[in-house]
Amino acid sequence: MDVKNAVYPLPDQFTEFFGAEEDGPFVMVNLLKFKAKADYADGSDAHLTGAEAYGRYGEAVAKLVEELGGRLRFAGRVSGLMIGEVEDLWDAVALVDYPSLTAFKAMALSPAMHAIEHHRSAGLAGQLNIRVKPRD
Repeated sequence: MDVKNAVYPLPDQFTEFFGAEEDGPFVMVNLLKFKAKADYADGSDAHLTGAEAYGRYGEAVAKLVEELGGRLRFAGRVSGLMIGEVEDLWDAVALVDYPSLTAFKAMALSPAMHAIEHHRSAGLAGQLNIRVKPRD
């Protein structure tokens, strides 16, 4: 298995993900890897860690998620690996409930998301986002 963290989806990934059939609520599993130091494009807040910069994004995006009817189900720091092997562990995991793909897309493309995206970019070295459907 080849694992590649990324900060943004490739155009084909974006098209495929949002082109999927609307099928109701889902959980997004976020595996997060932070930069050691925040890296804002304007050079500001260089004293912050990547996790602190991402934390600014996390607080703001949680409000956006709640406004669209979703919720942050769980967030925590990775503390170990029991089964399997990866070159580098992720730093944190978050599970987020979304009411629909349509709602998630509206949030992802919204001006409010655009306004906080710089915190995400400053703090995040890479991630995996995995869409999970609840069992019937």
